[in-house]
Amino acid sequence: MTLIDQVIRIINTGGTFNKRYDPLEGKLFVPTDNLAVESAIASMRHGCEIKISGTIYKDSLEMDSADRDLLCEIVTKVAEKSIVIVHGTDTMDKSAKALDEWLGKSNDKRVVFTGAMVPFSIDPIEATANLVMSISSVQFLEPGVYIAMHGRVLPYDKIKKNREIGIFEPV
Repeated sequence: MTLIDQVIRIINTGGTFNKRYDPLEGKLFVPTDNLAVESAIASMRHGCEIKISGTIYKDSLEMDSADRDLLCEIVTKVAEKSIVIVHGTDTMDKSAKALDEWLGKSNDKRVVFTGAMVPFSIDPIEATANLVMSISSVQFLEPGVYIAMHGRVLPYDKIKKNREIGIFEPV
């Protein structure tokens, strides 16, 4: 394996990974910041430069085609070739498919979608593990669009969320 890039762009779109509990409202919400991603990264020792940016900040069930188009535009405009997208797990496959179609066959970027089933603010282990796996794998993958969840990194159309048992599995 050859290390491809030393600069990785993380695009944070919200989702469960980022949710925090609001004690006044008594419910979880998606904040408009990158605190969960920044906190997960802060505890890592990594040998590459990581740039974090955020957009959309929604639960993925609330994302629509305009949000996906915005995400696709952002991915095409960033200079980095290695990109991790923190996204809600319910529709990350839809966003990954949209991005793959948007980028087309001439794609020279490696994009890895990841997220969490439990908010980082409640239990940081799964969220951090998925993010670390994404950061590590995006440096070695061939150009394309992938999903990294629960110990697996596969092309987006080869992995799906199993809602009955709450993990992502190969298809």
